[in-house]
Amino acid sequence: MNLNWDDLKLFLAVARCGGLSAASRETGKSAPTLGRRMLLLEQTTGTELFYRLARGYVLTEEGNALFNKAADLETQILPLDRSTDSSTEMLVKVSAGSWMTYALSQNIKTIFKEHASTRLRFISTEHVLNISHRETVIGIRNHRPEQPTLACRKIGRVHFAGYATTKNVKPWIKVIGKTPSAQWLAEQSTSPEQLEVTSPRNALDIAHTGIARALLPTFIGDRQKGLVRVTSPIAELSHDQWLVTHQDERFRREVRFVIDQIYTLSKSLHGKKPPKSR
Repeated sequence: MNLNWDDLKLFLAVARCGGLSAASRETGKSAPTLGRRMLLLEQTTGTELFYRLARGYVLTEEGNALFNKAADLETQILPLDRSTDSSTEMLVKVSAGSWMTYALSQNIKTIFKEHASTRLRFISTEHVLNISHRETVIGIRNHRPEQPTLACRKIGRVHFAGYATTKNVKPWIKVIGKTPSAQWLAEQSTSPEQLEVTSPRNALDIAHTGIARALLPTFIGDRQKGLVRVTSPIAELSHDQWLVTHQDERFRREVRFVIDQIYTLSKSLHGKKPPKSR
C-alpha cells in the first residue's frame, strides 16, 4: 500500500471537520478536489473510509482505524514540519463547554492579540476532544487528564446555582443533554409549563425574560445584570476545571501565549488571582 503524508493530512482534515466544505476552509483545497482525493485514498487502501451522508462525512470502522494510525503519525511528523517552515500560520484550537466558551468570547480582547502567525478558533462542545490526535490544541476540561502525553494546569473550581430575575420565579428551564447539570435539571419539576432548550446559552436568554429560572455556573450568573441567585450552590455539581494541552505543544510561542491569557482570565472568573510567576 503506497500512502503519502499529503493524502493522510487531507484525510484527517475531512474526518475532523465532518465534511468537505469545512475541510476545504481548513486546508485551502476545493471541496471537489478533496472529494476526489478521498475516493483515490479509498481505492488505494481498498476500503470504504467514509459514510457519505446528507449531514456530512462519517468515518466507517475501517476509516476510524486509519484515522487513529494517521493521527499517531501526525504527532511524530508535525514537529518536523514546523521546524522547516517557520512562516506557517498556526491554528490554535481551543475547545471548551458552552459556558466557558461564552466567557472566553465575552473576554476576547484579553485573549486574542493579532499575531501574523496565529489563528485562534473556539470549539464549543460538551464532548471531550482528543488532544493527542490534534482534534484541539488546548482543552478546558472538568477532569484532570490521565494520559502522560498531556500537560495540565488547574484553573479553579466551578459551582452551579439557580438564577432568575426575582426569587419568586419558580419554573426551571430544562436543558436537554447529558452533562451533569442537564441531568440534575431533568430530575427537577416536570410540570407541563416547564421550558426546554437544547443549548445552555438559550437558558440564559430566557432567564432574562423573567418567566423561568436557569441553572448557571456562578462565574456566569454572578456577572449577569438583572439576575440574582435564587438557590444556594448545588454541591453535587461542583467540580475542578483544568487547562490541558499536549506536552509537545505547550512550549510553542503561540500556544504558550493563549494558555497564559486563558489561565489568567479563568482565575479571575473563579474569583482568585493567579500566582505570581517565579
